[in-house]
Amino acid sequence: MAFQELTEQQWLSESKAEHEREALFFFTPLCGTCKLALRMLEIAEAAGIAVPVRTMNINFAPALREKWRIASVPCLVLLRGGEPVRFEYAMRSVDDLYRLLQ
Repeated sequence: MAFQELTEQQWLSESKAEHEREALFFFTPLCGTCKLALRMLEIAEAAGIAVPVRTMNINFAPALREKWRIASVPCLVLLRGGEPVRFEYAMRSVDDLYRLLQ
């Protein structure tokens, strides 16, 4: 299953009240570690995670990259009411991601 990919403008313009909790996965298309992390997220989603995950190419997200000081990719940002509460850079295992997104 593929996650919904957003542009920075789409994310900035939507209502944050739509999702109390959500996660935004930042990646770059040529990053091998990002592809592996995305595959682990897909498996976690198939297992039934509670938090919706969407993706964003960090190359086209300069405002969020700067505002949230995202240091590298892959980066999974956990959000509550549209505000970041946790930045996860190490995607260790499917099990870790599953627990994180419950």
